[in-house]
Amino acid sequence: MEKNLLTLMMASLAIVPLWAEEETQDVTMPAEERIESSEFEPDGTPGSGFITSLLNNSLESAMQRTPAPDGKPQLGRKLTDYASAPKFGGFFIGKYAYSDQDDAHGGDGFSQRFIRLYVDGTILTDFKYRIQVQVNNSSPHMKDYFLEWSHWKELAVKVGQYKRAFTFENPYSTWEMGAGDFAQITRNIAGIGDSDNGVANGGRDQGLQVQGDLFPSKKDGHRFLHYQLQMMNGQGINSSDKNGHKDFLGSLQVQPVKDLYIGIFGWTGDYVKDGVAIDRNRWGAGVKYEHNDWTVRAEYAHAQGLLANYSGEGKSDGWYATVGVPCTPWLKVYGKYDAYRSDKSWETMKTIYSIIPHFQIHKNLLMQVQYNHVHNRNLQHKDYNELWAEIFVRF
Repeated sequence: MEKNLLTLMMASLAIVPLWAEEETQDVTMPAEERIESSEFEPDGTPGSGFITSLLNNSLESAMQRTPAPDGKPQLGRKLTDYASAPKFGGFFIGKYAYSDQDDAHGGDGFSQRFIRLYVDGTILTDFKYRIQVQVNNSSPHMKDYFLEWSHWKELAVKVGQYKRAFTFENPYSTWEMGAGDFAQITRNIAGIGDSDNGVANGGRDQGLQVQGDLFPSKKDGHRFLHYQLQMMNGQGINSSDKNGHKDFLGSLQVQPVKDLYIGIFGWTGDYVKDGVAIDRNRWGAGVKYEHNDWTVRAEYAHAQGLLANYSGEGKSDGWYATVGVPCTPWLKVYGKYDAYRSDKSWETMKTIYSIIPHFQIHKNLLMQVQYNHVHNRNLQHKDYNELWAEIFVRF
């Protein structure tokens, strides 16, 4: 059944994009009512909310810029007007979770998933920055901080802490991802579910990145090729290097037609735990298509040299497929098939089948319900069900 379902989901990748391209009218919510996305990648922020919009408008009014007579920015220590008004934003996610799994005691019940605050801006036009902090219950920590020079679309240089260039799903904002949690390969192989220094890793690391978009189309201007190259510490979020060796990651994405991406991802490096350096070599491949609010995304990833819990060397792999269907201006329904093998054997396979309706009743208010049927071959009682309800609020 799992193989047949995977075949069906993958076949939809060839069908849905062609169908969606033929649509002449966007039936989703008006552009001004959609969730805003930051210009920064990876992990774009979902824009400003009720309170932060007032703050941003006030700052923009107070920072009316008077250009220099020659129209050029002045370099040096002297204060100039060539900086954008900082753009603040924030949101929180609350969750209720029920499970009928044995010994789960009905699930986690009510919980605070997290609260985030962030600020974006530009200096001297070409330098973009972001600072993003997060609170999980009583654990505040730094999420992102970086400065990126982006004078050319073909070449941008970024330094700081940000998402790893591994898988399509890892850079997604939780507002835009479509599910109540990341896929198992994103959690276990891209590192979303890892913990460093007592906080969730979030698929992030510290280092240097070079990226760009090449070969613009003469027809519609989209770029045929996107690349990312990263040199990172390898120790994850808010962590310095432990052995002087660096992790190297790369992504190459082809966009044969607008909004259709085919990508490959690579990662080699090591992780130091309890004084022991363990090699990790990972690769992935995927496809995504997003157009007129349709979403189709599927990926495969493989890891060798390190298990998800850093317990030892081994192999693991997994795959997922997600389809999002816009039904009304306020309702979009996702379906997701998610499989992961912790030691690349069928006996250790965990499969999750999900249905996820999204209720976008306001650009600052999103409600999401998710039903999961889980088949976990690692357990004695392999099948169980989960029901999640989440609320997203921008402020």
